[in-house]
Formats: sequence, structure tokens, C-alpha cells
Amino acid sequence: MHGAGDLFGEIYLAEQGTRPAERQRLGGYFPGLAVCATAAAAAAWLSDHYDFPIILLGLIVGMALNFVSADERTHKGLDFASRTCLRIGIVVLGLQITFAQVIDLGLVPFAALAVIMALTIGAGFVGARISGQSPYAGLLAGGATAICGASAALALYGVIGRQRLPQEQFALTLVGISLASALAMSVYPVLAGQMGLSDAQAGFLIGASVHDVAQAIGGGYAFSNAAGMDATIVKLARVALLAPVIALASLALRPSDGGSKGVLRRLTLPWFITAFLVVMVLNSLIGFPAEVNRIGLTISKAFLLLAVTATAMRMHVNMVMGMGWRSAVPVLVATLVSFIASLLFASLLL
Repeated sequence: MHGAGDLFGEIYLAEQGTRPAERQRLGGYFPGLAVCATAAAAAAWLSDHYDFPIILLGLIVGMALNFVSADERTHKGLDFASRTCLRIGIVVLGLQITFAQVIDLGLVPFAALAVIMALTIGAGFVGARISGQSPYAGLLAGGATAICGASAALALYGVIGRQRLPQEQFALTLVGISLASALAMSVYPVLAGQMGLSDAQAGFLIGASVHDVAQAIGGGYAFSNAAGMDATIVKLARVALLAPVIALASLALRPSDGGSKGVLRRLTLPWFITAFLVVMVLNSLIGFPAEVNRIGLTISKAFLLLAVTATAMRMHVNMVMGMGWRSAVPVLVATLVSFIASLLFASLLL
């Protein structure tokens, strides 16, 4: 009886010991997540009331609260937000795209779009080279400009890694991408009107060159309803190419630890990009209701905002300030090449 009692007592004490430990492990995420969620909510409120790019506001608010990360209790939550929330946001983004939308674009415009994206990514490398930046900064700036702005930058940074490119450079690229996209959304429709472009030409130009998804669509509709519909199709076709670009980046980059991996292993997509493709395929086959797509876009933006805000809160602001204007050159060069190439193809093909 004593043996059974002792055994029961040990089991009871073990259970009582593990439960608080588990709660403590989970509770370790709370301080960072709570601060990050509060900062992201503040950025969302400011964006809604002052019509300013939400990702850029997330960066600004996060950098303003950078001092919070000096407390080690916030690290677990902030790291979780910057990594896991990013991946969830990318996965849910797949709800916005179907293969039918890509097919509707047509073979020749799609081929032209692929060329524009390749030129834009190449321009990012050129901009990095002439400004003395690393080629990884060029890949990040060019890829983000070519595909879908901040979302693509976050996905590419997940492949590039902190070992190759510091978070400070990543944050400055995000700032440049957000500002360039907001400026493009306002200026490109006006330029298209001044140049006498047709609805189809303006829609292709704006959809192929404005970085952010929502801003590309908004810029298209600012020109005309017909241009808005064309810009939406072109922009979503760019987003659909996110997975192939990530796969090529994974293949091209050597392992950051200096080791060697086989080609097939390096070509393997990160799990969140694979999940993005799965969601895209399901959306193509099933055709989710428009309300599901709308809610999915809101969820995707929310998780990406959390990821950006957490990344900004973990940065060293003094290092960001010390990087200077040269760090913005890759984004500037990629943006200019994207606009010129898109205008050229829009004029020749449509």
C-alpha cells in the first residue's frame, strides 16, 4: 500500500510540476506578443484614419518602440511574431489567386510580365552593386519590387536569412518599398492619362509596376474601372509567381552555414510557400466565396503587419540610421526599371 501511495504521490507531483512549467513556457510568449499586437493595432488605426500605407506605419511604430526589446521577456513573443506570423500571412495570401486569373491574362502578356519581373530583379542587383550593397540586398529589393512588395520581401527574407542580410537592411528595404509603392499608386495613373494610354495599356502598366497588391488595384481603378480590372489580373499574376521566384532563390543561394546541399534539397520550397501553393490550388478548384477571399485578405494583412512590426521592434535603430541613403538605391533602381519596362510592353503589345 505504501508503494502504491508513493507511486501515486510521485505521479501527482510530477503532473503538478509539469503543468506550471508548460504554462510558464507558453506565458513566455505573452509579453512580446502583447506589445507587438498593441503596436500593430496602433499602426492599423493610424492607417485607417490618415490613409497612409499600413506596412510603413507598422515599421515606424515598431522602430519607435524598439526600446521594449531591451527586456529579454519580450524576445520569445517578438521572434514568434516575426517568423510564424509572417508564414501564416503568406499562406493565407493564396486565397486571393486562382489559375484562371493567370490564364485570363493571355500567353503573350504573361510572357511580357515574366520578362519585366526578370529585368526588375536584375535591376535590384545592379542597384546594389553601384551603391556598394551586398547582392542579397539586391535580391531582396528586386524581388520585392517585381512581385508584391512587402509580402514578397518578407518571404524572400525568410530564404535569405539574417546571417546573410542584417535586419536593419531588411527594414530599410521595406521602408523604401512601401514609400515607392504609395508614390507609384498616386503618380502612375496620372502619368498614364498624360501619355494618352488606353484602359488596357494603363491597367497593364499599373498592375505590372506598382508593388503592393491593394495599391496596384487601387491605382488601376483610379484610372478607370476597365483599367482596374486589368490591373487586378496582371497584379495577381505577379503574386502567383511568388513561389517560382522563391524556389529559384533557394536554388541559387548557398547554405548560410557554409555547408553543401544537393540541388534537389536546395530547390525544396519552405513549408509556408508550399502551403501557399496548396491554398492557391484549392481556391482554383473549389472557388471560395468572395466573402472568404475578403476575410482572407484581411487576415493575411493582419499577420504580415504583426511580422513587420515585430521585426522593426527587434532592430538596432542606431545601425539603421548609420546605413545612409545608399541602402535605398536598389529599390529606386528596381522601381524605375519596372516602370520603364512595363510602359514599353504596354505600348508595344496592347
